[in-house]
Amino acid sequence: MGAVSLGKKRGKASEKHPPGKKQKRDSFPAKSSRKEGIVSNLDGQNAKKKQKKVSSSSKRSKKDDILSDSDVSDGETEEQEDVGPDSGSDMSSDGDDPFKDHFLQGSDEEEKGSDLDSDSDVSDIEEKSRAIDKEKAREEEDAEAELQLNIKEEADEFRLPTEEELEEEARQPPDLPSLQRRIKEIVRVLSNFKSLRQEGETRKDYIEQLKLDLGTYYGYNDFLIEVLVEMFPVVELMELIEAFEKPRPICLRTNTLKTRRRDLAGILLNRGVNLDPLSKWSKVGLVVYDSQVPIGATPEYMAGYYMLQSASSFLPVMALAPQEKERVVDMAAAPGGKTTYIAALMKNSGIIYANEMKEPRLKSLTANLNRMGVTNAIVCNYDGRELPKVLGRNTADRVLLDAPCSGTGVISKDESVKTSKDLTDIRNSSNLQKELLLAAIDMVDANSKSGGYIVYSTCSIMIHENEAVIDYALKKRNVKLVPCGLDFGRPGFVRFRGQYRFHPSLEKTRRFYPHVHNMDGFFVAKLKKMSNSMAAPTVTETSEVVEQTSEPTASDDEGDVPQHLGKEHTVKKNVSLKNNVPKDEKENNRKPTRKRKDRKRFNREEVMKSREEKRETLREAYRAQKAGRKKGESVE
Repeated sequence: MGAVSLGKKRGKASEKHPPGKKQKRDSFPAKSSRKEGIVSNLDGQNAKKKQKKVSSSSKRSKKDDILSDSDVSDGETEEQEDVGPDSGSDMSSDGDDPFKDHFLQGSDEEEKGSDLDSDSDVSDIEEKSRAIDKEKAREEEDAEAELQLNIKEEADEFRLPTEEELEEEARQPPDLPSLQRRIKEIVRVLSNFKSLRQEGETRKDYIEQLKLDLGTYYGYNDFLIEVLVEMFPVVELMELIEAFEKPRPICLRTNTLKTRRRDLAGILLNRGVNLDPLSKWSKVGLVVYDSQVPIGATPEYMAGYYMLQSASSFLPVMALAPQEKERVVDMAAAPGGKTTYIAALMKNSGIIYANEMKEPRLKSLTANLNRMGVTNAIVCNYDGRELPKVLGRNTADRVLLDAPCSGTGVISKDESVKTSKDLTDIRNSSNLQKELLLAAIDMVDANSKSGGYIVYSTCSIMIHENEAVIDYALKKRNVKLVPCGLDFGRPGFVRFRGQYRFHPSLEKTRRFYPHVHNMDGFFVAKLKKMSNSMAAPTVTETSEVVEQTSEPTASDDEGDVPQHLGKEHTVKKNVSLKNNVPKDEKENNRKPTRKRKDRKRFNREEVMKSREEKRETLREAYRAQKAGRKKGESVE
């Protein structure tokens, strides 16, 4: 294309000049000879460029070779026409300076050279691209071959490691990818144990290996892993453990004493906080996804418009449902999240006794109470077990006990729980919780017009700290469980693997798990005090429970009692038979009432006189006995 365009330009240039100047140009032989020398040099350069073009075109495909050959042939013909013997006459006929044609020829060659260079660059890029494609295809083939080789080497059915393999693993650093793969395989086998199990291996073998691998991979001690494996199925257990590895969402509670949730959300959105309402069950909660400002250092936080509080901490206060102008006790108040929520629900009316046993935590408690604008709270520092002596028995309308616990529901916040807790710690926490709960029950007034309720909560998922404590309180005090008022959460355990059997009303308690409700592990129970007496349930109530669980046998009707049951069974049997007597028969068997005899009333002076006479006679007898002993000794 470049040669053709230049030919057209030269034709136009020749038309502009008149033919009269042709003779003058022929009269300079030195210039023509010089031109011939220049043309010969150009022919040599053209020959070199032709060779370079031929060598580059040989590397192309067939289609490119055909196109390049056609371009070369066209270029050759054009060059021959320009440089041939007739070119001198043409140039002389143009009437132009011969150096002008040389300049035009030189520019033509440069354009052809640039075209050749661009073609060579394109060919080099194509070659590199083909080489990269071949290398990629070769790598994919190698990867597929390696995958097929690994599949052939691995057995279709999963097999537990032998003792020698376990010893070899113990001597080396833990291989986390292989541990994770083995955990998944064991969970898969246990989920369909009948068809996937290995011959000769029992379910116990798989579970023991799963405990060992989970403890190594996630860093739990043997006690905690064993408890979790007993409480949950293997699939749910893996979901729970994975949920413990992730942090819970950041939640805010709007302080309704100072603002509304809608206004607070608008202000925080303008500050670059991405948030949403917490859920349908809360009217004051907000969940924060991300924030461009520190969420705990905004002017709204300093002004007490909201409180940083986990979603699970809302639940005990919602279950307590305090009313205005009531007398409420928070037995473990620090750092003040629940106390300030109670004050907001009560609208700063009534009295709240915010107790905290640990003195260093009183600073955060008082700071939050002042920041949130609470004016009806009294902060005190006592052991919760001594509060009934300080505040008095039967004096409070409602009591909230967020008891100190092992913290097994908040492992995502404190990973040290994985290794620091054992059975001794759980038992110590359970004993303390039982004492605190009995103290809380003793402080509540059963005759309160609007209250008489106790809410017990822990951030633990252990049965010893939850259902066992509530069942103990039901046996020791005259209380009963009532619904918590929460429409979500799992019911508490009534029985557990044959080891524990609790009161049937424990179904009214609520459990919350991170893998189900996306909040910290929590337990909530609500008790209603029936009477102010500290006596346990009567024998008749226990006998009614016995009658529901066991039917009377023929030996019971005849009055024969097995010897190994003892006297207690006899009492219960008699009471139950007495309660089963129909009313008509009871009325017929009643004996006629007898009139009381008139008792002889004694004068107080006469009674005192008779007592004094008795004492005097006893003294004389003692003296005579003592004198006789002395006489006998003197005779001897």
